[in-house]
Parts: sequence; C-alpha cells; structure tokens
Amino acid sequence: MGRGDLTDAEWERLRPFLPVSNRRCGRWRDHRQVIDGILHRVRTGVQWRDLPERFGPWKTVYERHRLWSADGTWERLLQRVQAEADAAGEIDWDVSVDSTVVRAHQHAAGARTRPPSASKGDTVRTPGRDGLAEPPRPPGGGGEGGEGLGRSRGGFTTKLHLSADGRCRPLSLVVTAGQRADCTQFEPVLEKIRVPRPGPGRPRKKPDSVAADKAYSNSPCRTYLRRRGIRHSIPEKTDSQAARRRKGARGGRPPGFDEERYRKRNTVERAINRLKHARAVATRYDKRGYVFLGTATAAALAIWLRT
Repeated sequence: MGRGDLTDAEWERLRPFLPVSNRRCGRWRDHRQVIDGILHRVRTGVQWRDLPERFGPWKTVYERHRLWSADGTWERLLQRVQAEADAAGEIDWDVSVDSTVVRAHQHAAGARTRPPSASKGDTVRTPGRDGLAEPPRPPGGGGEGGEGLGRSRGGFTTKLHLSADGRCRPLSLVVTAGQRADCTQFEPVLEKIRVPRPGPGRPRKKPDSVAADKAYSNSPCRTYLRRRGIRHSIPEKTDSQAARRRKGARGGRPPGFDEERYRKRNTVERAINRLKHARAVATRYDKRGYVFLGTATAAALAIWLRT
C-alpha cells in the first residue's frame, strides 16, 4: 500500500456503495486501484499522464473520475460516509459557512464551448448504480463563467463555497467563478447539505445552528435562516448598524448575536485548510467546473474517512 492509498478499513466503508457491473457491458477495472490513483492525483496535483503505473492506465483513472464527477457518484459516496457518522452521533451540527479563493492554473482554461456528454440523451448514467435520482448533464460550456472560472484580485480564480460541521469536516461544496460574492451562494450551500438516515425517511438537511462572517450579513440570508427556523450567529455590518440607528424606532431591534458561538466559526477555516492540503484543490487544474467539484468532493471524502 502506497502513501495516501485507502486502508483496508477505509475500503470496506466504500465498497458497498460503489457501482457494480450490470453484466451487459464491460467489467469495471478494480475500483480500489482506480480510487487510489484518483486520490494520489488529488493529493499531489500530478498530471494525469504522469500517474505511477501501479494505478493502471492513466486514461482509465481519469475517465472514471470524470464520469463519477458528472453523475454525482463522488457526492453520493460522501453522503454515505456522512450518514454513517451521523448514525453514530459523530457529526456536530453547529455548522459554519465560508468560501475560499482557489488560484486557477493556466491549463484550467480552454475548455470546449460545448461539454461532451458521457452518454446519449440529457442524463449521465453509471452502469449498475443504486437507483438514486439521476442528475442532468452537468452545466458548463459557457466560457470561463460557465466553468466556474473568473477574474478577481487574485487573478484567474475559482471560488469554493462550503459548509463544515463542528469537527472541521466539509458537509457541502459549491463551485463558482472567483469574483462571485459569498452571500449569493449562502442558500445553495445550505440547501446542498443532505445526510441520509438509516431506513426510510427524509435525509437530514437542517443544522442546529449556523455561524458566518459579515459577508453573509444581509437581509436575504437572515430571512432564509428565519424561514427555516435555524439559529444563527452572523455579526452585523458597521454601516448596517449606523443605518438602523439613524432610523430610530423604525430601524427595529438589532439582530441577535452569540459571541461564544461565533468564536467556533474557525472550524470552517480549518476545514478549508484541510481541503487545501490536497494540491489539486489548492490550485485548480481541471478545465471543467463539475470535474473540479468532483476533485474537491473526493478530497472531502478522504477527510471524512480519515477523521
């Protein structure tokens, strides 16, 4: 077993949820070998063509990663591991939300205008999956913006928005262009939290509380949290305080703010640090936005397996 490869215990946690052959087409190459190759590339940022030979043909590893990024397999694996942790009471549902800018390598540009489909029709299917809802073909093909690439103070960048539990593990991930404001993705990030529960029933999507910095201090974010009945700790901006005070009684009461809870917001910062230990996340090399999201999700999956 090489450095960074799945241990026997980690493999046994993933094996029951991996796609199996439907006996009508070719067999999958050994999943464990291919996943080890994907995790090696995520961890080191090496070019796909330079993968060590022990992982098999590089194109097989790349195509498996591209396909699983397109059809949501990486996200389902992450949700399954999260479900195991939740069943054992190991998820701290005091959630924090933030974003981080990822510098895009020059090789991340140049994707074709129309992304290739992985199968006929408007859906992407993985043979032998477990029958969960089929996602549509991943968006993209609209130039830099359509692939989550943009221009910001950091240059050619992508922004990774995420939520993290109280133990510094990512719960959900969203990819946008680097210049997108944090507050615009607050609702999509929280809506993407989806932890299945054992047996029948709806997955858990509602955290106990949410902490975020001043970038999320606006009326739409607070209204969304109030509508869902989620307690939150978001500091009020200085200009918002001044405007409210100028209105006097018409300005209303200041929003509630728990300083003790807000001090724990560093958990999402630490989750970002963990994600960026993976060099293919710290610097984006993937041309397609959905492939980079799959890369970040694979890195998050490794964090959950190893903490």
